[in-house]
Amino acid sequence: MNVTEQQILDRLAKVKGPDLSDNIVSLGMVSGVLVDNGKVIFSINVPAERAQELEPLRLAAEQSVNKLDGVDHVIAVLTGERKAGDVSPVRPAPTFDQASAIPPPMQAQASKAAAEIPNQKAGVPGIKSIIAVASGKGGVGKSTTSVNLALGLLKIGLKVGILDADIYGPSMPRLLGISDRPSANGRILNPLESYGLKVMSMGFLVEEETPMIWRGPMVISALTQMLREVAWGELDVLIVDMPPGTGDAQLTMAQQVPLAGAVIVSTPQDIALIDARKGLNMFRKVEVPILGLIENMSTFICPSCGERSDIFGHGGARKEAESVGVPFLGEIPLHIDIRSNSDGGTPITVSAPDSPHAKIYCTMAGQIIERIRVENDAAAKPQIIFE
Repeated sequence: MNVTEQQILDRLAKVKGPDLSDNIVSLGMVSGVLVDNGKVIFSINVPAERAQELEPLRLAAEQSVNKLDGVDHVIAVLTGERKAGDVSPVRPAPTFDQASAIPPPMQAQASKAAAEIPNQKAGVPGIKSIIAVASGKGGVGKSTTSVNLALGLLKIGLKVGILDADIYGPSMPRLLGISDRPSANGRILNPLESYGLKVMSMGFLVEEETPMIWRGPMVISALTQMLREVAWGELDVLIVDMPPGTGDAQLTMAQQVPLAGAVIVSTPQDIALIDARKGLNMFRKVEVPILGLIENMSTFICPSCGERSDIFGHGGARKEAESVGVPFLGEIPLHIDIRSNSDGGTPITVSAPDSPHAKIYCTMAGQIIERIRVENDAAAKPQIIFE
């Protein structure tokens, strides 16, 4: 039985608004209703300064919709806007074009939301270490690197999961050849598995062609739920494939999650390294250890003639690592086998585990674990403070 948007709104009309005044539908608080194969996502617009206070309202809305036949899982997020002198009114919800299946821009100021995030780092039960794989800009092969590093960690005997934190451009379904939908136990999602990895991605909840037109607060809420409301079980390492840049998602992850460290991926050319440096500095500012810098697409060897071509330059990331004082983890070549296997959902570390490229990823994975051990040892040493 397929649930309809009207059925969802009818259920939400039974949920009282703030201060028990009317219901959240009549007050115009509900927007962005998205229904996809039993998964329901919607937003509730509330005054930004009351977001924490109104968390029970969000839970009540989720529970109400979850009672509908045909609904497997519900994600409700609070979004809001705060303006000077405007402390309580709720704004009408924007319209939603159901035919396009695209949530509208949420009424929120993403930069304010990020600035108001409390600096609280609660661990995720069962997960020993969380590693962010990040880049300053898109198109440098960060997601491909994340997947192969995760599989490299798996090969050295660790229990590994991977969280696709790129809400706008999730890659894990394609990279790992997963087309299924996650099941749910109440409000807890069960991660999907591929090649021994536990995986969660927004790409499992929406169609591949559906753009996510979300602003900061909705992205932050979705990230938090995918991290903390997923049955990860016991993991040695959770790899978080970060979105490119240094925006709200990165700041949220760095401030709210006890990251064991961050790995920065860049191509060798100057324009990419400038942005990589910004990402590196962001993690340093929030006291996340930098586990190392990786140079991706480092060089190209022609498969026909064997001639080497440094298409994007070569050695730039190594020099950058030396200049800023962080470990350099190595170089990954630009090779058609890495690209084609990634597009086909068979990463090089599983499709050709004895290849030179797979061995590079596995070596890097070992270096990352060693760097975590070094960072942990340094943190455990007593410090003498002179006043």
